[in-house]
Order: sequence, then C-alpha cells, then structure tokens
Amino acid sequence: MARVSDVRHVLVLPDRDAAEEVAEALGERFGVDEEPRLVRDALAGEDDAEDAQWLVVLRDEAGRLDPGELNDFAAEWEGWREEP
Repeated sequence: MARVSDVRHVLVLPDRDAAEEVAEALGERFGVDEEPRLVRDALAGEDDAEDAQWLVVLRDEAGRLDPGELNDFAAEWEGWREEP
C-alpha cells in the first residue's frame, strides 16, 4: 500500500487582506491548483479582531514547494512560514 504524505505549509499573515492576496498570488507564483484555506488565528488573550493573525494553509502532498521560497514569499506581505 502506498503511503500518502500529508505535507502542509502554514503562512502567517498580519491581516485578512494580506492573507487573501497571498492565497490568490500562490497560484500565479507557484502554480498551486488547490485553493488554500484561510484561518483567523486570534492571539492569546486578545478579544479585538484587529489583533488577529491570518493563516494561509496549503497542502503539498508532492512536496514540490520549497519552504524557503514560501517564507520569502510571505515576507512580501510582512508574514512568514510557520515551521511544523
């Protein structure tokens, strides 16, 4: 039986607009076919929505996306790639 890898990349962005732009640009820059998932991540102890970070989660079962390139890409929007 073939083992399926569940490789995911999580990009952390400062706000929803940045996360939406990154999700859209991923297809153009990296040829990502699957729609990335956007997740609001409230910071611990913060009630204000303005203090939330946004995560862009994308699957990469083939392992073809370079983590360093994704980190540099997220940095263009003042974000970063979260290490697993």
